[in-house]
Amino acid sequence: MSKVFKIDIDAILAAKAGEKARYVPRFLVSYLKKIVHQDEINEFMFLNGHKRDIEFIAAFMQYFNNSFDIEGLENLPDEGRFTFVSNHPLGAQDGLGLAYILGQKYEGKIKLLVNDLLMNIPQISSFWVPINKTGKQARNFPQQVNAAFESDNHIVMFPAGICSRKRNGIIRDLEWKKTFITKSVQTQRDIIPIHFEGRNSDFFYRLANINAMLGIKFNIAMLYLSDEMFKNRNKTFKVTIGKPIPWQTFDSSKKPAEWAQYVKELVYKL
Repeated sequence: MSKVFKIDIDAILAAKAGEKARYVPRFLVSYLKKIVHQDEINEFMFLNGHKRDIEFIAAFMQYFNNSFDIEGLENLPDEGRFTFVSNHPLGAQDGLGLAYILGQKYEGKIKLLVNDLLMNIPQISSFWVPINKTGKQARNFPQQVNAAFESDNHIVMFPAGICSRKRNGIIRDLEWKKTFITKSVQTQRDIIPIHFEGRNSDFFYRLANINAMLGIKFNIAMLYLSDEMFKNRNKTFKVTIGKPIPWQTFDSSKKPAEWAQYVKELVYKL
């Protein structure tokens, strides 16, 4: 049985700060435990840690009382290999939601390119291709992406790489990276656009904008994604699946980055 994922803020601080951890104010430690919902997540993992893959994600959806209003299910082909691309409004329910919807349809034959924080959860790690910009994994990342696209699995991506931001009153993804275009053409995968309806709190967007304005490299807003996940309890999310776009569409008439923007605009029109 795989080791059950458990959050331990005290242990994390001790590992990162060593002896200096004892100088961290206790009120700050308590606050960190609160915003990451340490007790609630650990209780959920204790009760559901024996489950795997779709069964585990189903337990997550039940615990958070989340459901989906899906339009365009008829656009999901039964045969072939595809790249599914979506906007990234939330940070948890959108990634797990698409894994749940597409994993059921394709009997678990999916791979999601995600931040490797999720790889700490062995119950669902078989679905992920971890994205990490530092360390040894970064050197292996191109090979992992190539292997995923060359496989028989369907690929699920959030081309923005990070959650949507609120700019000028509009909640929208930042720039979409071109990888899904170049790799889909290379491996002859049609692209299926998906729009996931949802939003995080105004506090999250303000914090993310302040983070960017101050030029802080560490994504402080990411610390609050667990809190945002709990704020999105008891919600039904609308998911709209568009028609497949043939890979031959993405020819030399536009640069790959321009085609990425083209697909992004299609997603927001769904």
